[in-house]
Amino acid sequence: MTTWEVVFVVLAGVFAGGINTVVGSGTLVTFPVLLAVGFPPVTANVSNSLGLVPGSLSGAWGYRRELDGQGPRVKRLLPASILGGVVGAVLLITLPEDAFAAIVPVLISIALVLVIAQPWLNRKLAERERHEHGGVALWVGVFLAGIYGGYFGAAQGVLVMGLMGVLMSEHIQRMNALKNVLTAFVNLVAGVLFIFIADVAWDAVLALAVGSVIGGQLGAKVGRRLPPTALRAVIVLVGAVAIVQILTR
Repeated sequence: MTTWEVVFVVLAGVFAGGINTVVGSGTLVTFPVLLAVGFPPVTANVSNSLGLVPGSLSGAWGYRRELDGQGPRVKRLLPASILGGVVGAVLLITLPEDAFAAIVPVLISIALVLVIAQPWLNRKLAERERHEHGGVALWVGVFLAGIYGGYFGAAQGVLVMGLMGVLMSEHIQRMNALKNVLTAFVNLVAGVLFIFIADVAWDAVLALAVGSVIGGQLGAKVGRRLPPTALRAVIVLVGAVAIVQILTR
């Protein structure tokens, strides 16, 4: 990458790190940016997953107060996320690259619908009677979300928040803290596998890691004050650009 491309990727990482901490759709920013600077789709996705791991961990640390007392939930749900992340990563590597190029526009479209529908979903969730821990249904749902996250990951956090909101009774900020931990480990286990079995663009990984760590801290500190509508509008715009880029490559 050129110097300006590195700066561009770092800034995308900052934005994505903040979005992932607050909403959970940062891949819809960084993936198109990596495509724009010339990386092939699968390499961009693999490098993106690795590069955003430090940002996810940074966001989880920023929400550490909201994690207080949630140790039993983490122990219960983390194996589902890890197992799902491994399955998703293996699918990414074993399926043909043409399959990825065909599937990802559909996945991005689903992710964009989830991002747009999140306010409506949150209102509906507030009306439901939910369980304290979510039970087997939440474990299975987190496992399936982990497969999605290991394969691609855009709006993985939105999926996890939706599942927890439907199946578990808890304050939204505490659910968000738990979401940050689960999605961080999905990206982490997928990223570790990618190091050994996939082509990784390490310059992109480093640039994203630097930016996403900064963004994770900013998201934890000031993200709740940002206008959600503006964030969603940017995510939808960037996601639409990504779909066009993939379809026209």
